[in-house]
Amino acid sequence: MAKDKSLPKGIYKRGEVYWIRYAGLDGKIVYESSKQGDKTGTKIKDAEALLHDRKADIGRGKQPEKARKIPNTTFKELATEYLKWSERQRGFQKKSFFIQQLRDKFDNVPLRHLNTMAIEQYQSERLNKGNKPATVNRVVAVLKHMIHKAVDWELVEESVLKKVRQAKQLEANNRRLRYLSKEECQTLINACDSHLKPIVLTALNTGCRKGEILGLTWENVDLKHGFILLDRTKNGKRREIPINATLRATLETLPRRLDGGHVFYDHKTGKPYQDVKKSFNSAVRRAKIKDFHFHDLRHTFASHLVMAGIDLTTVSRLLGHKDLTMTLRYSHLSPKHMSQAVDIMNEVLSENANYTKTIQSNIHQI
Repeated sequence: MAKDKSLPKGIYKRGEVYWIRYAGLDGKIVYESSKQGDKTGTKIKDAEALLHDRKADIGRGKQPEKARKIPNTTFKELATEYLKWSERQRGFQKKSFFIQQLRDKFDNVPLRHLNTMAIEQYQSERLNKGNKPATVNRVVAVLKHMIHKAVDWELVEESVLKKVRQAKQLEANNRRLRYLSKEECQTLINACDSHLKPIVLTALNTGCRKGEILGLTWENVDLKHGFILLDRTKNGKRREIPINATLRATLETLPRRLDGGHVFYDHKTGKPYQDVKKSFNSAVRRAKIKDFHFHDLRHTFASHLVMAGIDLTTVSRLLGHKDLTMTLRYSHLSPKHMSQAVDIMNEVLSENANYTKTIQSNIHQI
């Protein structure tokens, strides 16, 4: 193949297609098609732009995808590596549960075969099985992050990640707000087994998430000064929760091990509880309460505070929300509180008779 001296350095032609050549990070020469023909006589600019991008990548120490030798990795292989990496993260158990669900579908599928259609078909399958949109979104979010890490680890091309990300989240309208009345709270407490009762009482009096409660250690509990300090929370921020009289009485009755350790643990095995779903569901059935989950104890805590007139900012801080957006879901529970606020403004303005007369005079002039 004779070199065309009229072409810029690093660009040549094969038939009607321009190709580029450049040295990769390892010094080896890479040949890549620009996939642009010569029918218009202007496509050489595309080849020049591609060559410029490739050389820029090399200059930044990034090996262009064309020059990389990326293995044909399966989803199963990625899942193994991802689980090792995610062990140190919060929510590992839930994430590993989602990964197992993804493996049931994609285990032996090469990562290169994952695209927008494959993800959208998976979403449809989960919906047809009765899964809620929010549940499907959480599983797919884990999948997308796995592919993101696969690109970082050079297990798949970045183009695969772009295709996977194009699968949009499902519209989730399944946010629920279920809370118990005061009478139902007492009925549920009475229906709890001995090991479950202090856990439920802690949830009702702190609004903590289940994971925060089961992970609670005596090191986090300061009975002397009356607060619980949570170091590891869902949003990554520390928060302090005051201990009220009911919670104090509950905690003071619990036995402590000499080495401190977890507040709630199985006395037979000495190990902290990983979950209390089975015993909680049994208590709910005995209490004859329908459509109620452990997380709804958190809703109960927040709902009763709002109905008692506690401002949303304070409730938000107690719940550990990043901002007021999540807390606003409880705002409809305090119409009386908002009416009182407007009445106060009315009283303030009514105290100034001259102000009122001026307003009335202006109205008549209109």
